[in-house]
Amino acid sequence: MSAAAALVLAAALAGCGTTTYFAGRTLPPSGLTNRVLITIQNPSSASSGLLQFVDAYYDIRFVYNSKSTGAQFAISGYSGKLPTTIQNLPEEEMGEVYNSGTGVLTPISYAKEQASSAVTGLNGTSSSVFITRNQNYVFAASQAAHVFTVVDRTIGASYPLSLSDVYRVSVNPGGSVALVFAQNSNYVYYPRRLTAAQTLSYSGGPTTWPTGAVDCEPMSGPGWCLFQALDPATGNPLTFDRPVKAVFSADGGTAYVLNCGPECGGSKASVTPLPVAPMIFLLAQQSGSLPTQIALNSSTIAIPGGASNALVDSSTLYVVGQEYTGGYWGGNLTTVNLSTNKVSLPAVPISDGAPGAASRMILADDDTLWIGMTRCTSGLRANSNLAYGCLTMFNTSTNAATLMPYDGDATGIAAVTGLHKIYTAEGGQIYIYSTVDGTAIDNQYVTVTGTAFDVAYMDALTDDNNTVY
Repeated sequence: MSAAAALVLAAALAGCGTTTYFAGRTLPPSGLTNRVLITIQNPSSASSGLLQFVDAYYDIRFVYNSKSTGAQFAISGYSGKLPTTIQNLPEEEMGEVYNSGTGVLTPISYAKEQASSAVTGLNGTSSSVFITRNQNYVFAASQAAHVFTVVDRTIGASYPLSLSDVYRVSVNPGGSVALVFAQNSNYVYYPRRLTAAQTLSYSGGPTTWPTGAVDCEPMSGPGWCLFQALDPATGNPLTFDRPVKAVFSADGGTAYVLNCGPECGGSKASVTPLPVAPMIFLLAQQSGSLPTQIALNSSTIAIPGGASNALVDSSTLYVVGQEYTGGYWGGNLTTVNLSTNKVSLPAVPISDGAPGAASRMILADDDTLWIGMTRCTSGLRANSNLAYGCLTMFNTSTNAATLMPYDGDATGIAAVTGLHKIYTAEGGQIYIYSTVDGTAIDNQYVTVTGTAFDVAYMDALTDDNNTVY
């Protein structure tokens, strides 16, 4: 059954009073089968955080045909402060909300529409944080504390690993590899869990650590180490060009490291493929060594239009970034054929944004790719008397890019698959667009009180419907 058919059937079954919908999932307490979760900051003078969800089938925040529009849907038991990003895990019927006000990660049960106890073990506020799908490991970068934290929930322990200016972490969908990035650095790092023999061997302090180890904790008997990616032929660090993020191939075997280049104070923007096998952190699955520096250089793909974010769709890599032109940064989308590791479509102008910033990308219905930027008002378009906006709709069939009207920074995008629409958080408010032609859909019944920051489709068919990875 197609995704669209499954969702239509779900809506029909809900109307007939059934207690289940697609994939055998139990009907949630709200009775809704198409929910979009919204993180809201400062919803009132008495609260600095709220998680609401709306009916994305009817685009309303209350029960359909209800006589009262006062009752709105909200996640029960949530008490976080300044919620920002949502890590959307609909296959597991849950999500993870990061709260910038308290520096904690809050699990949300989509099935119960209820918050659970916050994840413990993080060190201060995190500039980037992810949990594996099986909930066993949490990886967080705390730039202020210069600490990369591994929370190993299989043994209930937290490992703060020192790394100056650490600020980004990328985790593969399989939950076996984490790549770590430091600001203004040309190097890539990765954590490894240690065997009992390695713990004993490395317990004598830094002089007993293997080549490439940056930190192992705790020093008296380390359980995890943070390693720098090295060239096995020379023992020297592999060099990149201001790497900021990695995305992973469909088969999970390759990590595509995004070299931010000029956007982040470097030289040339590009993408470098890396085999993930040597960087797997799970015990009994680690193997091999990183390739030589020559092999890396020969396979690096130049991206003149900028490379600060990307999304993999089967054998295609969509790369977005900013290029400096005429005194301003201008947004671009470059398409790469992963079968040949060559650019298949030169840079297409899209929304401008802050150089090096974490933009948002998501695939949606009708062959559309949506891209959200921040600070588009300081870009090339806004300062050249051209039409501008922070949100772009790109048609992957026709390669045509359409800029949506300016509504403020685009900080969140959710694809409501099967219903031909997306939800966005722009300028602190919620908007809806048709994926058929990009027209705006009436949003008057989904607007929020407070500042909307992120959105997620709770009833998506797969975890790929995620605006953060």
